Amino acid sequence: MISNKSVKDYIRTIVDFPHEGIMFRDVTTLFADPRGFRMAVDQMLHPYAGQRIDKVVGLEARGFILGGAIAHQLGTGFVPIRKKGKLPGTTISQDYTLEYGEAIVEIHDDAVTAGESILLVDDLLATGGTAEAGIKLLERLGADIVGCAFIIDLPDLGGRKKLEEMGMEVHVLCEFEGD
Repeated sequence: MISNKSVKDYIRTIVDFPHEGIMFRDVTTLFADPRGFRMAVDQMLHPYAGQRIDKVVGLEARGFILGGAIAHQLGTGFVPIRKKGKLPGTTISQDYTLEYGEAIVEIHDDAVTAGESILLVDDLLATGGTAEAGIKLLERLGADIVGCAFIIDLPDLGGRKKLEEMGMEVHVLCEFEGD
């Protein structure tokens, strides 16, 4: 049986999580459904099929799930960008601003070599702070970022605009208004 569901149809919204007034867009329901998950991975990598991509880089934590699957489909390697203190080797760090405070992400200093073509992936693009930090890390290593792919964009929070102003190509599967 053929389903007419879109990726957005597999995503549930949880009201007032993690704080009152937040509409949390939960992709675990998408990941749990084999058709939905396959659809999301295929749609995220589609614009980059046929392009040279040396590595897929995923942002912690749901970007790991997507990035691993996309890297597998593209027949390339996967690299994680993690929260500070989670990687065992020598790293470089980048701080960024969160809604309430700051955080730091890291990448192994030998995970990407200068000139490699990179696809950066995560589940959600909100303010763009985490993705911006990831881009800065990759640029410091000399990577050529061919695109940034996300399942969800929250356009009211301005992340897409921020990344595009950095010269990034941004690909999203669906949008949710508000925050």
